[in-house]
Amino acid sequence: MEYVRAFLAGGIICGLVQILLDKTKMMPGRVMVTLVVTGSILGCLGLYEPFARWAGAGATVPLLGFGNTLWKGVKEGLAGDGLLGVFKGGFTASAVGISGALIFGYLGSLIFRPKMK
Repeated sequence: MEYVRAFLAGGIICGLVQILLDKTKMMPGRVMVTLVVTGSILGCLGLYEPFARWAGAGATVPLLGFGNTLWKGVKEGLAGDGLLGVFKGGFTASAVGISGALIFGYLGSLIFRPKMK
C-alpha cells in the first residue's frame, strides 16, 4: 500500500505541475522555483511533514520535498548556529541530494554522450 500512496501522491503532484505548465505562460524554471518555495512554505507551516509521512517518496522526491528539506535545514541551522545557520543550514541538509544529482548526471552524460542542438 505504501507504493500505491507514493505513486498516487507523486502522480498528482506531477499532474498538477503539468497543468500549470500547459495552462500558464510560466517558464519551466519559474515553475521549479515556485515548487521549491511552496515546499518551504508548507514545511514552515507544518503541513508538509504529515503529508510526507503519508505519501513517502511520492512527496519527498519532487521539488516540493526539496523545498521542505531546505526549510528543515534552515530551521535546524538557526537553532544550532543562530543567524549563520540560516545561511548554511539549507546547504547542509540538501548536500547529499545535490551531490547525487550532479554525480549521476555526469555519469549519464558519459554513457549517453549528449549533443548540443
